[in-house]
Amino acid sequence: MASLSFNYSRLRTPAVQSNKPISSFAKPIKIPFSFPSNNPRNWPKLRRFGSNSVSESSVSIQEEVEIEEEDDDPTAELCYLDPETDPSSLSEWELDFCSRPILDIRGKKVWELVVCDESLSLQYTKYFPNNVINSVTLKDAIEGISDDLGIPLPDKIRFFRSQMQTIITKACNELGIKPVPSKRCLSLLLWLDERYETVYTRHPGFQKGAKPLLALDNPFPMELPDNLFGEKWAFVQLPFSAVREETSSLAKQRVFGSSLDLDLLGIETDDKTLIPGLAVASSRAKPLAAWMNGLEVCSIEADVSRASLILSVGISTRYVYATYKKTPVTINEAEAWEAAKKASGGLHFLAIQEDLDSDDCVGFWLLLDLPPPPV
Repeated sequence: MASLSFNYSRLRTPAVQSNKPISSFAKPIKIPFSFPSNNPRNWPKLRRFGSNSVSESSVSIQEEVEIEEEDDDPTAELCYLDPETDPSSLSEWELDFCSRPILDIRGKKVWELVVCDESLSLQYTKYFPNNVINSVTLKDAIEGISDDLGIPLPDKIRFFRSQMQTIITKACNELGIKPVPSKRCLSLLLWLDERYETVYTRHPGFQKGAKPLLALDNPFPMELPDNLFGEKWAFVQLPFSAVREETSSLAKQRVFGSSLDLDLLGIETDDKTLIPGLAVASSRAKPLAAWMNGLEVCSIEADVSRASLILSVGISTRYVYATYKKTPVTINEAEAWEAAKKASGGLHFLAIQEDLDSDDCVGFWLLLDLPPPPV
């Protein structure tokens, strides 16, 4: 059995998640395909990545609750640093600066700054009236976090709202911080989802049914840049144990790519559980992986209606990463791959290899496809 839940034990606010069964998937997949190109090519028949046995897996979300009396007030603000954390290790922050479904005494929407790091060792929240939202306010607030907690300013700040890019970028630039537009703010996204249930809905000014002011972009996918083209690809699966091995290679800097904090995400699964992914092979695998490493790779989606794979990077950039001939067989296989991704709670991966028969990767990205936050 496998389970996927956000590890709320690191949060300083009450956290509740309900049990929700998710369907299982056990079918190995392979699909002949071609990368989108003006010059048609005939690709050789593809093989399934590795030699993995087929086993059935299931995923459920476990309930995890932690309530701390001092943080039970939904109007309270957070300024927390894990006392066991080395301040110099907090070099990358995740930040959201947006309105909330809460009205102040003037009847205007309250804005909130939420900041954390990937491990939730840093947690900071602060409410603002809507008439002070600008880069100066944000710059002062970021400096205030550093001063209040006695930690250095970060090297990078990730954020996921394109509408706030100008304000966030200006504030970061004035502080010598690199702004990184990216939906790989997974700890932040999951924390916002948790805060909606345990904080915002309990706030006296909460407005039920209020829609997010700054909804996430989902633009029409663009043509893939030439430097990101591969030569072959296949829908694949790897046992969870093999996924862990690949992420350990990332930690040792032997391959390009990016991992996730599986402990924080609460991912607990049997080593034999199959995780879906996409394998891409290229004779120029290392340069391809290096180019991909310069992007904030977020997720891969099988778009059955267009018979294509969509690669999401950064905040709102979507590429037609690959295409395949639309037949009943390929439709079923693409739908099965998407079902596998949902069964694993959105967990999937991208592997870049020199050959699809190889046991080694030159690039490996562990990805998590999350729904947009409710705020």
